[in-house]
Amino acid sequence: MGGALEARKINASGGNLISNTVGEVEVEDGVLVIKRIHVTYELRGVVTEEDREKVERVMGFHQSKCPVARSIERAIDITTEMTLV
Repeated sequence: MGGALEARKINASGGNLISNTVGEVEVEDGVLVIKRIHVTYELRGVVTEEDREKVERVMGFHQSKCPVARSIERAIDITTEMTLV
């Protein structure tokens, strides 16, 4: 996420981009299995409408380009959201 934002001249470094990830686990046949992951991003410093549009575009494709998401998406439902501060 950070790299995609930085490539579009949106500062995601220095604590401007924070993520929080929550996994939901269920028991299947006595084994804990991760079923869902929700990632919440918080981005500070976006002030222009053009930057907001860039962030929305990145959010639209990020998951399909993320190596981790691509590796696990068939087994685990992944959702994301972005809050601009």
